Amino acid sequence: MSQTLLAARHVTRRFGSEVVLSAVDLEVHAGEVVALVGLNGAGKTTLLRLLLGMLRPDAGTVTVLGRDLRNGDATVWGRVGHLIETPTRYAELTVFESVYLAARLQRMARRAAAAAAEDVVGQLELGHWRDRRTRTLSLGNRQRLGVGMAMVHQPEVLVLDEPSNALDPLGVVRVRDLLRSCAVEQKAAVLVSSHHLDEVARMADRVVVLHRGHVCGELDASAGDVEHVFFQTVLAADLAAEQSTAAQRDTHQPDAGHRKWESR
Repeated sequence: MSQTLLAARHVTRRFGSEVVLSAVDLEVHAGEVVALVGLNGAGKTTLLRLLLGMLRPDAGTVTVLGRDLRNGDATVWGRVGHLIETPTRYAELTVFESVYLAARLQRMARRAAAAAAEDVVGQLELGHWRDRRTRTLSLGNRQRLGVGMAMVHQPEVLVLDEPSNALDPLGVVRVRDLLRSCAVEQKAAVLVSSHHLDEVARMADRVVVLHRGHVCGELDASAGDVEHVFFQTVLAADLAAEQSTAAQRDTHQPDAGHRKWESR
């Protein structure tokens, strides 16, 4: 089995009294694309933030490139790329300058950073806008730019939240091809979250379902109707949760004889 480069083990996270993630286990190995799917509010973005050290778990452990994040080892982040929610952009910089800056911030040498930036701009079909300031870009092209900035330094771990958001069909294909290339050719561990089930079925090696803060199974990407299988998985998880709640209620409810004795 390939090396595990990104892992959450029994991770729990609360916001106030609400349990957003409960005992979540997830692994992403070198050379694979894993898609995290779920309904709105399932906890996908929270889990990605935990895996990137943006949040701390209330319980459990997170490891990146074999390093436990509790130890505060900052050296791993130069080998990680990410895009969470809103793409990072510098309004006064051009498209090329933005990607080049992202490479330089990852300590790439000037010449290597320039070459990598040109390559990414070309692969994402952003050449037409290469010298335009990013404030003039459409939402879809900003998304492409954000993906490019996340992966220009060829990270070993790549975490993207809704990478196909606002993309046109060509952008979707370009991003898909780039992510597959990262995994297959660079042997990176790629984790993406998405609502687009058909697209992740084409892109991912594994599709993990997160529902109400729990990992409740994986989808077979080769299944004919991924959407149908997804909803079956989610409904089965809801039914199991209801049955568990009912069983606990029955366990703590006194029987009729006991209630009768207490009433005397």
